[in-house]
Amino acid sequence: MPSESSPSGPSEDAGLLSPVRAGLEAEAATSDAAYLRALLEAEAALARAQARAGTVPAATAEAITRTAGTISLDLADLARRARHSGNPVVPLVAELRAAVDPGMAEDVHRGATSQDIMDTAAMLVATRATGLILRDLDRVLAAVALLAGRHRGTPMAARTLGQQAVPTTFGLKASGWLLGCLDARDELIRARRALPVQLGGAAGTLAALSGPELLALYAAELGLAEPLLPWHSRRTPVARLGAALAEVATALGKVATDVVLLAQTEVAEVAEPAAEGRGGSSAMPHKRNPVLAVMIRSAALQVPVYAQVLAAAGLAEHERAVGAWHAEWQPLRECLRLTGGAAATAAELAEGLEVFPGRMADDLELTGGGIVSERLAAHFGRARATELLRQAARERIPLREVLAKNGETGVDELLDPAGYLGAAPALVDRALAAYRERIS
Repeated sequence: MPSESSPSGPSEDAGLLSPVRAGLEAEAATSDAAYLRALLEAEAALARAQARAGTVPAATAEAITRTAGTISLDLADLARRARHSGNPVVPLVAELRAAVDPGMAEDVHRGATSQDIMDTAAMLVATRATGLILRDLDRVLAAVALLAGRHRGTPMAARTLGQQAVPTTFGLKASGWLLGCLDARDELIRARRALPVQLGGAAGTLAALSGPELLALYAAELGLAEPLLPWHSRRTPVARLGAALAEVATALGKVATDVVLLAQTEVAEVAEPAAEGRGGSSAMPHKRNPVLAVMIRSAALQVPVYAQVLAAAGLAEHERAVGAWHAEWQPLRECLRLTGGAAATAAELAEGLEVFPGRMADDLELTGGGIVSERLAAHFGRARATELLRQAARERIPLREVLAKNGETGVDELLDPAGYLGAAPALVDRALAAYRERIS
């Protein structure tokens, strides 16, 4: 008898290779069980919509809904049987028809095609998963906005191409995170509001259904959008959703990337929130690894690739795609649950992020005043500033010493990074104002 851990035994995708979403709500909302529930809901809602349209008896619709809500199905068996038809709806419908009164069996799945139910179920799952993502994204936004306001004027080194550039503020860096996540939130909301039911019958003509009026009834039953036409081979809703999820994952990944770099031992300007057992190394016990940021980045690197598959699947043949539609199913689920895991993890990261202004001030001194070299041109003129900077480079001494050797006065004020922040604090104010306006 093979054990559960044996390659030939039962298995469950519990996130062993994807810790960013393991055990989180987004994982549960996109599980096989969640998809099965959505498939059953789609079938039940179709019967109710048809009852409202007068093509299925109300008592039959009630019985189908009751059966869909209570039927017990073996997921593994359903999956194996799906190999005969290429999708799980065919064996699912067979089970439903066998479970209702024989006189009602013909009204199960009446006039629909498998893609109607599969697409509608996917939109139900996506609606629920994106609701979780938006909830956690709002937590990220609130925490990052708090960081931006709190550190509006906290000086730190801006870094371009990996090198210190000019002074900025941590508040402005956090404001960049804020607007990236805010823009992504807006895109996800737009995509979510447009998620439609699918109903077209065999080839999108509604020939075996009661006509276009059924689209509105079906959409109302499930709380999804009503499509203008069946969209069997016009995959815009899925591609749009994938693109929005990729934007969210990327925005969160930007936050994570900056945190990883700022938390390096040699920089140490921020640290992830501490927790028992988090960040430990199996070989180097002195380390406190930025594991939250690492997991977020892992998702941010994957989601755009899965979203590419969703975009490519739009090349559907005629009225039913040959494999392209089927190719969407798993990438869409990965986009949803990876982004969901990233959002939940980023909320934890942002809400507990430790910021060290003192270390930021220390790091601003690493160039010996060179970080404000841009300011020298305005103070001394370009030619004189260039001469002083070249002297510092030639003699390999801090700019502060060069200025002192040349008898310049007011050196401390001139080289104070806090005096050369430009419009950074005002830009933070602009970002926070936009956040308050758009989040409401």
